[in-house]
Amino acid sequence: NASEGNHSNATVGAGGGWCQGLDIPNELFLALGLVSLVENLLVVAAILKNRNLHSPTYYFICCLAVSDMLVSISNLAEMLFMLLLEHGVLVMRPSIVRHMDSVIYTLICSSVVSSLSFLGVIAVDRYITIFYALRYHSIMTLQRAVVTMASVWLASTVSSAILIAYYHSNTVLLCLISFFLFMLVLMLVLYIHMFALARHHLHSISSQQKPPTAHRGGSLKGAVTLTILLGVFFICWGPFFFHLILIVTCPTNPFCTCFFSYFNLFLILIICNSVIDPLIYAFRSQELRRTLQEVVTCSW
Repeated sequence: NASEGNHSNATVGAGGGWCQGLDIPNELFLALGLVSLVENLLVVAAILKNRNLHSPTYYFICCLAVSDMLVSISNLAEMLFMLLLEHGVLVMRPSIVRHMDSVIYTLICSSVVSSLSFLGVIAVDRYITIFYALRYHSIMTLQRAVVTMASVWLASTVSSAILIAYYHSNTVLLCLISFFLFMLVLMLVLYIHMFALARHHLHSISSQQKPPTAHRGGSLKGAVTLTILLGVFFICWGPFFFHLILIVTCPTNPFCTCFFSYFNLFLILIICNSVIDPLIYAFRSQELRRTLQEVVTCSW
């Protein structure tokens, strides 16, 4: 809403050609949403199908895939809703349209909070796997994993409803921005610690001229995978949260309004995140990749 309201100000105030924004066709939104929906459905189906993947780590990945599906579903619902209204196929009272918008925005916001939360949960889970390998199954039990997943979904839903109800308040935006920054710092600290340990062990192994163990190799691979996920998430979601920061700090500044005019590009990046995540799972997890092939070929 802020980007739409300030679009004319950006064009007039800054005067630069780059402030015109990007005209992104609705078909691109729909195509990316469908691709993301299919990919994440395959990930969920693969995890549910293969009993070897029935572990807390893959349950958390499954929840992250569901969060990405929420992004796709909410995007598709919003685009179809707008197209039907624009072409006169769907006629509704303005009050009903506002309620529909609130529901869609709540889904979008819930997917943001839950995606970020599950990335943090997965990072903590990997950290426990590396540093407390012998005690992992006693620390991360199935019951604790279920409680964690239920808590994240409940907190995401409640916080999203509050955020949408009071989205005009800068305090609400600051809370969302603070949560984003907190989770990023938490994951960065965990990943740096994991890489420091992995580097230390690899250095010790090379100095002793011993081949690396499968456990340490797998731990390093897992840390690299999670780092890629974090990097993709930051690149795809960073502009959106920077957009929120500018709304709070400089809503009328000409340079800020120029940034607002690219809001559609930020939405495309968000959808791209939900498209890229399943590809990372498929290509970096041999077990999941094999199961995905079975699901695609219907080898049930």
